[in-house]
Amino acid sequence: MLLLTLWLLFAAALYLAEQRAPEPVITSYGEALYWSVAAFSTAGIADMPTAPLSQFIGGAWIVVGSVIFFGIIVATVTGYFMKSLQRPVHRLVETIEYNLEHLQDLSVEELDLLKDTVDSLILHMERVKQQEHQDDSRV
Repeated sequence: MLLLTLWLLFAAALYLAEQRAPEPVITSYGEALYWSVAAFSTAGIADMPTAPLSQFIGGAWIVVGSVIFFGIIVATVTGYFMKSLQRPVHRLVETIEYNLEHLQDLSVEELDLLKDTVDSLILHMERVKQQEHQDDSRV
């Protein structure tokens, strides 16, 4: 949403600034919108704004738009890969559930490991509950 809003605003500013040039290259708001997309997407631009102010606005848009656009992409990809690292408990529960659904396929060693994991999880939860109870009774 931020990128879209800035795109519309920068294109409007570019168009208005370019109209002050003696022979403007960008003659409509639609051309300014197109130029703005082509500029920060590195698609290449045949016609460059002619007015100094519109060149400054265009340059600022290229920097700001590119940073936001590629920042969104990097954040999305990073978030996807970090999701599994952020919730190891959920991954553990999912693994236990999967193994419980496929008990007949597990070897004796895998069953022992599953039992040990579940027992450890239960002990951990009991300690957490005891700690919470002690903290509540102190208050």
